[in-house]
Amino acid sequence: MAPATQFEVAQPPQDAISALAFGPGTSRRLLVSSWDKNVYLYEVSNNADEATLVRTFEHRAPVLDVCFGASPDEAYTAGIDHQVKKIDLATGDQTVLSKHSEAVRCVVFSAQHSLLISASWDCTLHVHNISQPSQPPLAVPLPGKPHALAASPTKLVVAMTARLVHIYDLPTLASAVDSQQPPQPWQQRESSLKFLTRAVACMPNDAGYATSSIEGRVAVEWFDDSPESQARKYAFKCHRQAAPEDEGGGDVVYPVNALAFHPVHGTFASAGGDGTVALWDAEAKRRMRQYQRFPESVAALGFSGDGRLLAVGVCPGFETGMEDYSGEGRTKLFIRELGESEAKGKGSK
Repeated sequence: MAPATQFEVAQPPQDAISALAFGPGTSRRLLVSSWDKNVYLYEVSNNADEATLVRTFEHRAPVLDVCFGASPDEAYTAGIDHQVKKIDLATGDQTVLSKHSEAVRCVVFSAQHSLLISASWDCTLHVHNISQPSQPPLAVPLPGKPHALAASPTKLVVAMTARLVHIYDLPTLASAVDSQQPPQPWQQRESSLKFLTRAVACMPNDAGYATSSIEGRVAVEWFDDSPESQARKYAFKCHRQAAPEDEGGGDVVYPVNALAFHPVHGTFASAGGDGTVALWDAEAKRRMRQYQRFPESVAALGFSGDGRLLAVGVCPGFETGMEDYSGEGRTKLFIRELGESEAKGKGSK
């Protein structure tokens, strides 16, 4: 493989990026959701030196999350208009799968179980069996407002307010859709981080997950609740900058907005309000590299299914306040083609 290269996408969203996701497998398709009420579909060229805007899908309100379904022609969105939608990317047709009573914060698709799960600020999950479209979704009540959602091959991790973390067993959720009886969480935990959870991502090997907070920290935990496994969990500071001495010194602390595990090597990337992206080896507990600073806060990031590409969504954050906020002209999308061993950790085979 050629050395790593990076380019800026020519037609980015008009306002802040809320989420991005690559298509399944070796797909070079990339979906980006935005506060400008659109979802953007891009196709990355085979030699990874440009990305073409294929089409946009307009929504009634800002879109807070997006994911692909079972194929590169199927997408799902979470909207501030309370709706969970399915988009046929080939025809542009949009179908409302369910409606929450508040904004929908997250959507995640489990290919192994044909489940689409949405998490809303109305404190519920909706679990949709995609293989049975006529079946109503299962509503699962939550004890707090969800802020982040992620799925591993067999688990679903829901991070909520008040440091609550619920872990659900996906096969149990799949069978509960038929009975319409919401199951209890497989595990209930308290976050290792003292401040609000901003992002969660699951390890591709189904062993555990990472969470990040608004206070410049990341925690890595394992699903196995044995004392030995729980003793392995750890947290660390990141995405911080030294404050000028004439301002009293110390650290300027930024939120860690996004996390993504590499699908092949199991290392993970973090992105923060400081405009940086870092790669971490979860097993060796070390930072592998930090990339050159981006022009604004990094809002979202994701690896392609084959692990060769890393997409980075950049836009102004609220680190300097919300007055006169505008992402227009300052929202950018970058795609990096990784070098052969760039994301390979010390413990990787």
